Amino acid sequence: MGFTFWGLARVQRKPRKICTARFTLISTKGAEVMVALPWGRSAGRGATADRVTGDRSGRARLTILALVVFVMLAAIASLGTGAAGVSLGDVLVKWLSGEVLSVRDRVVLFDIRLPRLLTGMLVGASLAVSGAVMQGLFRNPLADPGIVGVGAGAGLGAVLAIVLGAFLPPAILAVAGMHLVPLAAFFGGWATTLILYRVSTRAGRTSVATMLLAGIALGALSGALTGILVYIADDQQLRDLTFWGLGSLAGASWAKLAAAAPIMVLALLVAPMLARALNGLALGEGAAAHLGIAVQRMKNLAILTVAAATGAAVAVSGGIGFIGIVVPHLLRLVMGPDHRFLLPAAALLGAGLLLLADIISRLIIAPAELPIGIVTAVLGGPVFLWILLRRRGIVDM
Repeated sequence: MGFTFWGLARVQRKPRKICTARFTLISTKGAEVMVALPWGRSAGRGATADRVTGDRSGRARLTILALVVFVMLAAIASLGTGAAGVSLGDVLVKWLSGEVLSVRDRVVLFDIRLPRLLTGMLVGASLAVSGAVMQGLFRNPLADPGIVGVGAGAGLGAVLAIVLGAFLPPAILAVAGMHLVPLAAFFGGWATTLILYRVSTRAGRTSVATMLLAGIALGALSGALTGILVYIADDQQLRDLTFWGLGSLAGASWAKLAAAAPIMVLALLVAPMLARALNGLALGEGAAAHLGIAVQRMKNLAILTVAAATGAAVAVSGGIGFIGIVVPHLLRLVMGPDHRFLLPAAALLGAGLLLLADIISRLIIAPAELPIGIVTAVLGGPVFLWILLRRRGIVDM
């Protein structure tokens, strides 16, 4: 009788051969033989080593290359899209001919569209990578960054700043200025994450199951407090709350980008360092520890990375859903669960998709703009539903 595991299988006697698949331990007598099986199937008694599949590293590299091209095209389209009527083609013609750009063109391109482009890329990459890390940490493809409480805490912080910000001392208002809401959202997300981490950690060990349950409880509490503040808000504050909660890149600026970009870039640089540990964790915490992985240290670093990336992203863009949950799962269907390739691919696809959603939000009701959270929900909702139906076996690939 075999034991079924999920994750990465290392074929014994060939230590350099990594098989990414669901696999079954056929025998525990003598040398162990790990047999890779297709996703969604279980091993029968006749399973043999002939069913071992090769790795998908070649496909993963091609996917990453294609995503680089996709992000470049999305970035070019984003720079050339907007209500100001400044065409990127006309700007390039003027630049190549040596003609000086007008003040209006320079302001539109370099002070409005370029910071918006960079903000969208960093926010999309941060949300997607955070989702991939959370799904690897919880070993659940339906996990998302909201599990660590950043979204609920950031929302509560933003609501506090919008509704009660006028009662702060003038000195604080003078220092914070237009960054009051993003700063409150960031610190609200971090505070919620620290509370969640403290509740779920005991004797130096963090329980992901306790973290999940505590995250649900803290999310409900944050929602209740947010509801009270919304109830006492005036009409203008309600409009601000609605706009922030739906998410938008319209308020992107170099000042906001300078405050949030270092945090998101640092988190994106740290995340790939977790790849091999997340691969080992797919076998379970016990097996990962026997493989020499410092499981608790990896959990700490993963939680802090996700909290930093998501907190900074939510602070500058508001609530944007589905990027963190849909992007990693779609990539797993194409290139497998190897986090060495999954994390960089998630960053690229998340950046490209958010730029695409931002372009749609600018064009669909031009010259006005639709909140980007609505676009991501319309695009991501059906995909998420398809994922759920496929997991239940109702629909096929």
